[in-house]
Amino acid sequence: MKVEVVPHNPNWRSQFENESKQIALAFGENVVTIHHIGSTSIPNIYAKPIIDFLIEVKDITKVDEQSSVMEALGYEVMGEFGIPGRRYFRKEKENIRTHNVHTFGVNSPEIIRHLAFRDYMIAHPEAAQKYSELKRQLAKQYPNDINGYMDGKDSFIKEMEQKALIWRELQQNKHG
Repeated sequence: MKVEVVPHNPNWRSQFENESKQIALAFGENVVTIHHIGSTSIPNIYAKPIIDFLIEVKDITKVDEQSSVMEALGYEVMGEFGIPGRRYFRKEKENIRTHNVHTFGVNSPEIIRHLAFRDYMIAHPEAAQKYSELKRQLAKQYPNDINGYMDGKDSFIKEMEQKALIWRELQQNKHG
């Protein structure tokens, strides 16, 4: 898979919103919330042009019943794909990934982890810019090696996640 990061595109938000409507229809009553996550949700940073969705559902096992509807929308059904309790779907157009859908039950700690990271990056533009620069450097270093690119981001993401979770806790304590 070719690794390409591009400047932030203001259209990513509307692409997220349009696709969210389709996904909400696919999952029906089971959907609690659909969040825009990943680098395309963070303003002013470089990102792989892939829209990431985090979907909170009431019952994760019912998601399996919607696999054929997601396939009809052009998604490949990937199951847990390495994260217990997740249902993962990915969409490609002309062999280029365009969308990732990460689905979790409402009480999954994965939801908090993803949202804390996103919100921390939005609230801390200097950290977001460091992340953006790291992604650009890694994309140059590993233009055809997605695993090398992902491995290169791993320690930075883990460090930011820890800061983000502490920050999130402090924010919640401030606001009651």
